[in-house]
Amino acid sequence: MHRFQTLPSVLGLAIAGLIGGMSSVFAQQAIPACQPPTSGEYLLLVVSPTADNQKQLRSALPPELKTITCKYLNETVTRIGGFKKIDDANRWARYVSNIVGLSAIITTRPTTADVQPPQTQAQTQPQRLQQPLQQTVNYNPQALGEGYAVLVDYYNRPELVNSVQQAVGGNVGFVSYGQRPYLLAVYTTNQSEAYNTLQKLNNGGFVASIVDSRKVILLRSTVRL
Repeated sequence: MHRFQTLPSVLGLAIAGLIGGMSSVFAQQAIPACQPPTSGEYLLLVVSPTADNQKQLRSALPPELKTITCKYLNETVTRIGGFKKIDDANRWARYVSNIVGLSAIITTRPTTADVQPPQTQAQTQPQRLQQPLQQTVNYNPQALGEGYAVLVDYYNRPELVNSVQQAVGGNVGFVSYGQRPYLLAVYTTNQSEAYNTLQKLNNGGFVASIVDSRKVILLRSTVRL
């Protein structure tokens, strides 16, 4: 009799565990996409794929810094916004790296309103940039090494290549990051150089980001149209 009396409790625990596991799966699936930065805002996206990463990060940050867990490309990140100066975002990126041991992406949106191309252009000309490159440079994808990569979202507009080259004062490359194509404005191990380049691109009206260069695949070392 005792064995049958405990059976409902055992079933209750099993069902509770199953529901808890399903809730965990649903919670992971419900992670929203990250909202882009506002005009002139510097956004810090800390790569934090696990619940422990996210909890550790929040415990290390002051309460006035608002954090949101969201999806950026294929990464689960903690979004920290509200920075008006690149130096502030840079300082907190270093803090997160040194104290918590997590890597961070800094991105921004330029203040000019005319950098977004029409959606129809991006949809109807997805290969405009790649075709000329295949004629001039051998295709040899390879991962970048340790350091910082400053990427520019070119929105499938090859005419932006010359403008980015003029902004950075040199050649630009073509890379893949998070399964999306970008122009590579600079790859460097010098943090100051990377942030200065980001600031220069932002002032020029480009949508640029600083990312961990180890996650960037170099497709073309030099873009020539």
